Amino acid sequence: MSGVSTPTPAPVAKVLVIEDEKTLAGIIAAYLSRAGYQARVVHTGPEGVEAVRAEGPDVVILDLGLPGLDGIEVCRQIRTFTDCYVIVVTARKDEVDTLIGLSVGADDYLTKPFSVRELVARVQTVLRRPRTGTPRLHRQEPVWVFGALHVDSAGQQVHLAGDPVALTPTERDLLMTLAQRPTMAFSRRQLIDAIWGDDWVGDEHLVDVHIAHLRRKLGDDPDTARYISTVRGIGYRMGKG
Repeated sequence: MSGVSTPTPAPVAKVLVIEDEKTLAGIIAAYLSRAGYQARVVHTGPEGVEAVRAEGPDVVILDLGLPGLDGIEVCRQIRTFTDCYVIVVTARKDEVDTLIGLSVGADDYLTKPFSVRELVARVQTVLRRPRTGTPRLHRQEPVWVFGALHVDSAGQQVHLAGDPVALTPTERDLLMTLAQRPTMAFSRRQLIDAIWGDDWVGDEHLVDVHIAHLRRKLGDDPDTARYISTVRGIGYRMGKG
């Protein structure tokens, strides 16, 4: 019928699974496809880096124990050219491995064995979060200023002394959450609920790892805490700059 426009379908999010266990990778991809995502699988570290560069996925599910190039190095390399969400999966029980993976730019993690349904739920959670350059409903939102630090909530950008600061999505979301309510002391659980979702289950010290990485990028010293203050016994609050 003339004059009736057909709605443009929403773009399908792309998820890249970098996992050397082929059976597990296939199961993950099947669940993702069933949930409506475009899923692709590769099985080695070098293939993973190349696939991220060539295809620009929205989310990467990254195993740490990969042949050719381990997952930590894959994460380090892809963070030089993309801010896609990275969810680490690992069979290693050692907490140090998980924390190292997060410190090089992963957004979330799961330890094997895990529920594939839970993994898909984590993908759904990160994709609900705003991305840099995404049009926002409230364009009147302010630029928050903390000394030399400017946090642009509408443009989803952060500048320090006039220079842009390259943050991962999770680092940016943490900073935006703190900056939006600068006098509030947030507990770890409140930050997890705001960023990862209230159904997230895991070690809440995940927040500390991302805060430490964010402070390093802002050149912030925990002792002086110009931009992010530690509130003992509670959590974190914005500093005054």
